[in-house]
Amino acid sequence: MADLSLHYSSKAPLAGTFAVFGQIFATWRQRAKERKELSTLDARTLRDLGLSASDVNFEVNKPFWRS
Repeated sequence: MADLSLHYSSKAPLAGTFAVFGQIFATWRQRAKERKELSTLDARTLRDLGLSASDVNFEVNKPFWRS
């Protein structure tokens, strides 16, 4: 009979967890950066992008953790 173990053994059990948190933090930083850049666009550029001032205001005022 095969020797089966239900216990996972790893030398770095939290490595995956840290990688996931790193990705989450990178996403949050990117959102904050993009929203800051969006807030600096002028009316003509927003019109070219098909965005209204209220659309931009809504997006810029969202917390970085909300998509």
